Amino acid sequence: MLVGSASADDAGVYRLTSDRALVQTVDFFTPIVDDPYCYGQIAAANAISDIYAMGGRPLTALNIMGIPTDLVSNKVIAEILRGGSAKAKEARCAIIGGHTIRNPEPVYGLAVTGIVSPRRMLTNARARTGDLLVLTKPLGTGIATTGIKRGLTSPELVKKSIALMCRLNIVGAILAELGLIRAAVDVTGFGLLGHLASMCRASGVGAQIVAARVPLISSEIPALIAQDCVPGGTRQNLETANAIVEWDNTPEPQRILLADAQTSGGLLLCVPPKRLPQVEGVLKKKGTVCAAVIGKIIRSSRPRICMTN
Repeated sequence: MLVGSASADDAGVYRLTSDRALVQTVDFFTPIVDDPYCYGQIAAANAISDIYAMGGRPLTALNIMGIPTDLVSNKVIAEILRGGSAKAKEARCAIIGGHTIRNPEPVYGLAVTGIVSPRRMLTNARARTGDLLVLTKPLGTGIATTGIKRGLTSPELVKKSIALMCRLNIVGAILAELGLIRAAVDVTGFGLLGHLASMCRASGVGAQIVAARVPLISSEIPALIAQDCVPGGTRQNLETANAIVEWDNTPEPQRILLADAQTSGGLLLCVPPKRLPQVEGVLKKKGTVCAAVIGKIIRSSRPRICMTN
């Protein structure tokens, strides 16, 4: 076993040979959008992202589904599975089976197996002092989806949020295979700060974030925060973050955004400064949503995140 649960990484890694290792992960959740096909796509992209965050390529997946059969029709079930299958196909990942149970509310996701070179794999334990932190998707999907449920968002934000969550993070595998980065994490349920904190703990470092450089999905997000469209998971993330974050004068809305629980979020990459131009070139070539340099890894005797403006 090369990577287990101790480092709170995105997936486990098990060596097969000197140049090949398995990467394994599982993820599922309840619906966050009304369209069942889009829900299937998002859930699949979210699960597959863990493989990319380790620098691996997905090979096979198993469907995981729980359904209240008295409330959800076979047609809707088929659409969820069709969405997941389409996204897996895009990732060149074969769905080879799965398991379904009756459940009080719908849940769907994937158990994914991938492959990675032990010499090229990414983990959250390899961040080094001086590495630049590069974010590949803007934040705010937790706030946006809460606003969608309450009918407070524009049609444009609904469309943009779904498209963003459906995007694959394949660039993680590409950068790892090119040897341009050594540490990464995908930003999901624990928010940017939660996943960065795990990286700091695993690597024995601290981090500095420039709050003004952190991109948000839409200019509607601050207004939604003002209307209290903040999911419970985001509030819990913020409470946890307060123990290790030195906030300086960061305003409350910005703190909420940095702690926002993401679904199928982007990758947070640790990039050695000399390799930044190459990494930015790859991100641009692959059409990554953003390539925001939001901070850097700093020397620290304890896990801490320092905020600046």
